[in-house]
Amino acid sequence: METAVFKLRQGSTPLLISMPHVGSAIPADQTRRYQPRALLSEDTDWHLEQLYGGIAGELDAGLIVPHYSRFLIDLNRPPEDTPMYPGASNTELCPTRFFSGEPLYLPGQEPNRAEQLRRRELYWLPYHRALNAELQRLKSLFGYALLFDAHSICSELPWLFEGRLPDLNLGTVEGRSCAAELRSQLSAVLASQCDYTQVVDGRFKGGFITRHYGQPEQGVHAVQLEMCWRCYMEEEAAPFLYDAQRATAVQPLLKSLLQEMSGWRPMKT
Repeated sequence: METAVFKLRQGSTPLLISMPHVGSAIPADQTRRYQPRALLSEDTDWHLEQLYGGIAGELDAGLIVPHYSRFLIDLNRPPEDTPMYPGASNTELCPTRFFSGEPLYLPGQEPNRAEQLRRRELYWLPYHRALNAELQRLKSLFGYALLFDAHSICSELPWLFEGRLPDLNLGTVEGRSCAAELRSQLSAVLASQCDYTQVVDGRFKGGFITRHYGQPEQGVHAVQLEMCWRCYMEEEAAPFLYDAQRATAVQPLLKSLLQEMSGWRPMKT
């Protein structure tokens, strides 16, 4: 299924992979609002569909990806626009700053409440309706659903966090978004290798998608993986080029994570 907002490929397993920040398009009727720099959509989760796509196909996992940039609306933020990480710098439902902290919009061109609601209706809601419907379909088929929310980011962003991020950041909302056994098994996959630094429920514990849909008591188990660009890109700066050698090196670990998740089954009670 493909719409103006997203594309969805259904799989034949309980696993659905979401990539809410891979879109880079900004509608033509909105470009006049932005700083020229913003039109490059620099804070995109670059190349994740290329990085994960083959693995998802091999595992016959579902895949949902948006077309539009997070600079238009952030699909991984709550619709009421409450902060995800109280006490830290946060980006909004309709972000107004780059990850570096500078203003995203030209002076006076930030979206007002009416524009925020319009974007929520046109872009945010269709994605989440499709995501929810697919999870419900998987639950009806298998009795449970597995959601892997894939993200990537520059490893050093002082406006958002101190220091340098580990390469791989697994978030389970401190164990609340998935079964304890699944969290333990995925953590063990990360800990079993020494090529990439890793952490579980560190700075990134899971965004709205992981927190909202990860309801293990309701049969939906969700995790988020925030991966640093340096794992698969030439450098963490424009022109944001894919590095095939680095990507090939990290893909076996990503496949192991997804295989572990796809093969997991909830304990019967």
